[in-house]
Amino acid sequence: MRLLVRSWNLYHGRTHPPTSKLHLEQMVRLVTADAPDIVALQEVPLWAVRRLEAWSGMQAAWAMTMPALLGPLARHITNADPPRFRSSLTGQANVLLVNPHFETGRHRRIVLNPELSRADQLLGSHRRICHSLEVDAGPERLLAANLHASNDPDPQLVAVEIDRAASFLSGIEPVVLCGDFNVRRHGVPGFSEPIDGVDQVLVRGFELERGPESWPEERRRTSGVVLSDHAPVEAVIASTS
Repeated sequence: MRLLVRSWNLYHGRTHPPTSKLHLEQMVRLVTADAPDIVALQEVPLWAVRRLEAWSGMQAAWAMTMPALLGPLARHITNADPPRFRSSLTGQANVLLVNPHFETGRHRRIVLNPELSRADQLLGSHRRICHSLEVDAGPERLLAANLHASNDPDPQLVAVEIDRAASFLSGIEPVVLCGDFNVRRHGVPGFSEPIDGVDQVLVRGFELERGPESWPEERRRTSGVVLSDHAPVEAVIASTS
């Protein structure tokens, strides 16, 4: 069994550097155009989660990390000034997209920063989540997981969150763990080695046939702008059995 897996922080559909236009649908269609098997997304506005299956042609499982403050109105306000509002009004989620040829099972999640207070959330901080989805990929069942750790200047605090995600996934194999770790080259015991960056595709119980590797900038450049401030990371993985 071979699988094409990708991870991308969508930056709420914005460009880098930020412009006044959002490109969320275009980004989702781009990263799923060649029918990958699993795609992990971070920073997806809540208004978009129910549109992802139509845009991608894939199955979607999502976990909210920040609630929307103004409901449907938030999208229109954010569209008027994306660099200013980001997810503060629209909310956001982590998402796992799975090829429609596969069956999916149990969907679980864990909060990586449970110490976050309600006051912190009102001031703009948000929950950091790792969620996992059982995937029946033909002859083998695997676990796909997706995390987005805190963007904190103290790497030790971020490492605690990643360790919580690792504990959440302990005793399960094979696993593919994707996401924005927000700390460079952070390894997870028992998983494959990280690449040089914050965005990762790590595996346990799989072999890496290709990658992980980041897309070149040209692959996400359109009409003179670059989509997101993160590049997608992808890998081809193979069963060891």
